[in-house]
Amino acid sequence: QVQLAESGGGSVQAGGSLRLSCTASELISDTYVMGWFRRAPGKEREWVSTIGKSGRLTSYADSVKGRFTISRDDAKNTVYLQMNGLESEDMAMYYCAAGVVVSTNPQMYTYWGQGTQVTVSS
Repeated sequence: QVQLAESGGGSVQAGGSLRLSCTASELISDTYVMGWFRRAPGKEREWVSTIGKSGRLTSYADSVKGRFTISRDDAKNTVYLQMNGLESEDMAMYYCAAGVVVSTNPQMYTYWGQGTQVTVSS
């Protein structure tokens, strides 16, 4: 069973940047699709971004496109989410997840981390 641990959350002012990391307990290279999701208070879980098994394929929610970048370093079993131009609407708990197919549907992801909080102040 893959264990995922997110880090890098924190508090920033609007317009600022954060880089989230998600480190897996085992090899993810060419095995797992990795995704980032978020849940804001009072809202449903929202897909943010996905990166394919090889890292060549990436996709983003329209709300973050052009501001967020997902990447993976398989040598470190780690996936990153670089977040620039943060807005108050980005404030949420961010979760990484691992699955075997590229999808925006959280039900397609088998393993989940505990989450890391991102707070954006205006």
